[in-house]
Amino acid sequence: VQLQASGGGLVQAGGSLRLSCSASGRTGWMGWFRQSPGKERAFVAAIGRSSVITNYADSVKGRFTISRDNAKNTVFLQMNSLQPEDTAVYYCAGGSGGTYSRNYDYWGQGTLVTVSS
Repeated sequence: VQLQASGGGLVQAGGSLRLSCSASGRTGWMGWFRQSPGKERAFVAAIGRSSVITNYADSVKGRFTISRDNAKNTVFLQMNSLQPEDTAVYYCAGGSGGTYSRNYDYWGQGTLVTVSS
């Protein structure tokens, strides 16, 4: 399965962005991770195939929402109340779920989100 992430850009603090991740085929658990300069890749959010189960990093709870449209093989990350510390390259990934990147077998190319203060 190939993943294509999109939707990144430049936004002011307090603003919103919606990331999309299109898959070339059927996917199971899907996750979003992010990586800031000089930092390791960090878990952001994940969603099971049925959308019943989702989980979020504490830093984004209440601000970000992950969702999916299985008919379109697409996963979304709605990001609200963005802050400069959310600046990072955001990656979507597919695999068996959880918060560890090692649980994910295939990755998109990343999309850059820049939040200005």
